[in-house]
Amino acid sequence: MSPALIITAIVITPVVLLMLLRVNAALVFLSLCLGAVLTRFLGPDVNDLLSLLSSHSSTTITASQTTAQLVLLAIPVVLTIVFMVRSVPKGFKLVLNAVPSVGVGLLALLLVVPLLPPEAQRSIVSTDLWSQVLQLQDLLVGSSALLCLFALLSLRPKTGHEKHAKKHKA
Repeated sequence: MSPALIITAIVITPVVLLMLLRVNAALVFLSLCLGAVLTRFLGPDVNDLLSLLSSHSSTTITASQTTAQLVLLAIPVVLTIVFMVRSVPKGFKLVLNAVPSVGVGLLALLLVVPLLPPEAQRSIVSTDLWSQVLQLQDLLVGSSALLCLFALLSLRPKTGHEKHAKKHKA
């Protein structure tokens, strides 16, 4: 599979999944951030544990460590998606949810590629597309975070007090 296709798949898959399942993308963005924190702080401990438990070759250990780190990154995201299915109503709010969904895909790209097996990582990192993504990573993450914050605030469900006040104004 070509590196450009892998990059596209990593970015587009969350967008399609979040839109089809109508999951609040801002919460998934935050879950992806949590997964990054887990990977950073628990990843080395998990790698040490795998090295201790494994009697296989270093290639197998490396593959297990890569898989473990990807799982640490994915667990909060998967749980959020499972528990938040249909949390975004159809209509304008679903369309509004598309923007932070793209942010989730871009952040996923930046977090997943360094965790891929060395061969896959090398093929992606050597492309011009990846160099452009790296040059724009601060802008991509910052703007995605702000858009997700805006979406989180605008997609929040109305409280009982807000519904009650709106009902009496009409």
